Amino acid sequence: MTVAQEIKIVFCLLMFPFCHIAAQEEYTWELGGVIGGSFYMGDANNSVPFKNTGLAGGVIARYLLNPHMAIKGNLTAGRISGDTRDFKNVYPYGEHAAFKRTLFDLGAQFEYNFLGYGIGNTYRGDRRFTPYILGGLGFTFAPKPAKAVFTMNLPIGVGVKYKASPRTNIGCEFTMRFSLSDRLDVTRRDGLQLEDSYQIKGKGWKNKDSYTFAVFFITYDLFPRCKDCNN
Repeated sequence: MTVAQEIKIVFCLLMFPFCHIAAQEEYTWELGGVIGGSFYMGDANNSVPFKNTGLAGGVIARYLLNPHMAIKGNLTAGRISGDTRDFKNVYPYGEHAAFKRTLFDLGAQFEYNFLGYGIGNTYRGDRRFTPYILGGLGFTFAPKPAKAVFTMNLPIGVGVKYKASPRTNIGCEFTMRFSLSDRLDVTRRDGLQLEDSYQIKGKGWKNKDSYTFAVFFITYDLFPRCKDCNN
């Protein structure tokens, strides 16, 4: 073996960890799950975050456009509930209403990372940690007991993410989902009906129900962006 060959081998061994990190970073998708809580804002709770928080969980997938931008899809189920007995508003005839129901959320959001997100390309300013904002469009389905509800929702939120390893991402996210329905809190057929308790109907987004997901997530990177670079 010549001296030049020996030098080449030593150089490759020294550079391997850095090449390995850079190669592993370039993936096009993330897939994983979320777990956390959900709560409702509407006619039985219009000002108290995290009141009557229920369990939420689901799956998410991200398409990574670049270190600053991604498109995320989600399918999430959450439990929401409310009770007017501890609410300051007085409803007609002093009636009260309480509800519990599970809803399903299917949507897509655009995410913007404030810092370039990734490992291995520090020369362009990428970081393992970044806060981000998101916005998008979704659909809400809430099955019976009283009447099934299917409506659109507008999600907006914030989050933070951390690359725990070259292919593993963890983080937390807080999103509010503004729905086009005022019937998410209706789960019975008689008595006080919260969607029209004062006989005043709202138009558009006004006087509609909303709900929030506050979740932790973990995802795994899939599908190399450039397979030749990983050989």
